[in-house]
Amino acid sequence: MPVTEHPMQALANYLPEGSFEPVVQYIHFYKVHLTVTKKRKSVLGDYRHSLMDKHHRITVNGNLNKYEFLITLLHELAHLLTFEQFKHKAEAHGKEWKIHYSQLLIDFVQRKIFPSDIEKALQKSIINPAATANGETELLLVLRKYDVQKKDGIYHLAELTEGSLFITENGRVFKKGAKRRKRFECMEIKTGHLYSFSPVSEVKLINHDKL
Repeated sequence: MPVTEHPMQALANYLPEGSFEPVVQYIHFYKVHLTVTKKRKSVLGDYRHSLMDKHHRITVNGNLNKYEFLITLLHELAHLLTFEQFKHKAEAHGKEWKIHYSQLLIDFVQRKIFPSDIEKALQKSIINPAATANGETELLLVLRKYDVQKKDGIYHLAELTEGSLFITENGRVFKKGAKRRKRFECMEIKTGHLYSFSPVSEVKLINHDKL
């Protein structure tokens, strides 16, 4: 996978104003190898703990907007802090990680780095952080408003009305159904089979007469 090791000053291009110095302090103090990667569908970031006196390693997707990049980085730094304190005794996204992540979010929110709508959405994460980005649906929908590059004709599934027809990245056509807990139940037009979709799935809206 193509990756890029970025000098500290170059890192400032990926971060919102006011966050560079405190982030660099963590990176220097804990000797973190931070790598910015190309877009990955399965993860936004990743952490690998130090082993045999080697450095901690964190990767973050470089296609994220500055606010999402910072929040993803804080998510991974929380893993680092948890490992430093508990080693392998703590679960990956257990209460120990949640405490560290909440404390990091509180710290950076207090620095007034985030716009008010992101700050408001972060309050839920501070109280009970989710293990994955998909668990932070409300926050992700707010964050994606700040994407620099907008995709023409592409919507998040949550933005479509029930009954809308949409096409996925692989060309399959679905009809949006009701929300079941945190995900939407959608029917594939060709087969009639039902599938579960995340509210933040990126889809293209199509008209009935195009079928």
